[in-house]
Amino acid sequence: MKKIAIIASGNGSNAEEIINHFDGSSKAKVLTIASNKKDAYVLERAKNHEIPFFSFTRSEMEEGILEKSFLELGIDLIVLAGFLLKIPDGLIKKFPNRIINIHPALLPKFGGKGMYGMRVHEAVKEKGEKETGITIHYVNEKYDDGRVIFQESVTVLDTDTPEDIANKVHALEYKYFPKVIESLL
Repeated sequence: MKKIAIIASGNGSNAEEIINHFDGSSKAKVLTIASNKKDAYVLERAKNHEIPFFSFTRSEMEEGILEKSFLELGIDLIVLAGFLLKIPDGLIKKFPNRIINIHPALLPKFGGKGMYGMRVHEAVKEKGEKETGITIHYVNEKYDDGRVIFQESVTVLDTDTPEDIANKVHALEYKYFPKVIESLL
């Protein structure tokens, strides 16, 4: 049984899709959820699914709390699901090619520091893009720069608002993120 850890900063809708996907699976399970925000709704979702969870500060993360916790738990794959901080080099070194992220655009477009959530969808609309999508990639030392694992696109209509674009991208995230995670285990 493979062990998954999820790190998230916010609502946790992708985390819940992952939890539901692996619920009852003999292949893998979500063992823990961690957040840099103690009031993030993702922790409530963890509680609702009876998954152990913890919160941490940026300084605790820099001091190695995630490496220590995940090594003790024997985590096989770390999944970033709406996590907004840069992953420390120490965690990347301890879990090489075992940390993945999902980005709400077709990287390398609309990636990098500060490009997340509605900021991405607003930029896609502002640039007049005809398509956007999701990118699932390995995490390295730079924002949104790791090797691409999977991409899927969706058409952007001239009439789409940033909110419409967000809804289309969320649908792709929910459909593909759990399946791609499973394929990596």
